[in-house]
Amino acid sequence: MLNKPAILGGKPTLDKPLPPYNSIGREEIGAINRLLKSGKDLSGFLGRGGEKFLGGPYVKKLENDFEKKFGVNYAVSFNSATTALQAAVAALGIGPGDQVITSPFTMPATATAILFNNAVPVFADIDPKTYCLSAESIAKKITKKTKAILIVNIFGGTPDYVPILKLAKKHNLKIIEDSAQAPGANYRGKFAGTIGDIGVYSFNVHKVIQVGEGGMMVTNNKRYAYRAQLMRNHGEAVMDDVWEKEPKTRELIAGNNFRLTELQAAVMAEQFKKLDKLNNQRIMLADYLTKKLKKFSWLEPASVLPNSKHVYYLYPIKFFSGKLGISRKTFAKAMEAEGFKLAEGYQKPIYLMPIYQKKRIYERSQFPFVSKEFSQNISYKKGDCPVAERMFEKEFLTTTLCQPPKNKAHIDLFIKALQKIGDSAGLLKKYEK
Repeated sequence: MLNKPAILGGKPTLDKPLPPYNSIGREEIGAINRLLKSGKDLSGFLGRGGEKFLGGPYVKKLENDFEKKFGVNYAVSFNSATTALQAAVAALGIGPGDQVITSPFTMPATATAILFNNAVPVFADIDPKTYCLSAESIAKKITKKTKAILIVNIFGGTPDYVPILKLAKKHNLKIIEDSAQAPGANYRGKFAGTIGDIGVYSFNVHKVIQVGEGGMMVTNNKRYAYRAQLMRNHGEAVMDDVWEKEPKTRELIAGNNFRLTELQAAVMAEQFKKLDKLNNQRIMLADYLTKKLKKFSWLEPASVLPNSKHVYYLYPIKFFSGKLGISRKTFAKAMEAEGFKLAEGYQKPIYLMPIYQKKRIYERSQFPFVSKEFSQNISYKKGDCPVAERMFEKEFLTTTLCQPPKNKAHIDLFIKALQKIGDSAGLLKKYEK
């Protein structure tokens, strides 16, 4: 066999590791050096009312850059997208007795942001094309206790927002967008993260633009922005300062230290300038990969909604074991032997994790799952979201192949490896046994 797969003793398609993604360059190093040499405050914040309540000049500039780029009235920086999501839920006044519908097919911190506000996550199923929340499934989960929908713009794409926005309007629900993976994505002319009431972006180390850790919340609502600023920076201390002096700004909210430092903001300001360029590189590679994958009947490439832009934080692929005749596990092992590691399943549906199965995050209480404010028996059982479960268990794969400095030549080798495995499926089936 001239083109034997490496898992069966052949030569690997890729003879050296794929180059890693790195968005940091001389511009970011220069920004840090300038700040350090200036001798200025590296935090910029003070946990009291007054001039430093909103941070230093780099933080304020970064927030202003986001406001201009995304066409929003307010941007509030955070030390992570996780804390920004917590603040977003708090900004809407959501708390004990409230439900928030969200996706089970995402980083668990999305749902944890709801729990940290003592509200209860309710999980709706995902669309098998976009992997985002399905409007049909959301509609079945709405109750009198539902206050918001926390949508996840997963992998760099968005759901079909039109039916979701109609549902939200009909039931008077707020929409939070977890757009951690989709800065710069677009749905029908609007940026992901600006379609709902509040949006959140991530600057985590493996995102398209990054500063190690960090996040940004955007909104057009002045009160939501202010409540988020309070939660970011010791809100109770600030309120004690202004309670008598500025009665119009009074809010009952406890805060924390969720602040982004001047060092991080200085780096992020340079990263932000690169966003469009980095996204466009990914889109070019993803379009090329999508075209090449269409020849394989046992794979389904990424799907992009009409009049929308996907920015491919990861490239999603659907695998049909029945058509190829081998399991996803065997297929992934064979591809890894060829030099292309694929991630299987992405995320175990969140509601199957222990804290939801036990309905307990406190040692001596089942609050907020069970309380005087909330007596309903929320279901977190197997089978609640069959599409998300099927993706996790059988069909879903992701690749980082569309992240520069990888290029079309790497994609051509990837396709060659797929062809080798497809041509040898019968032999691999025997290997599987």
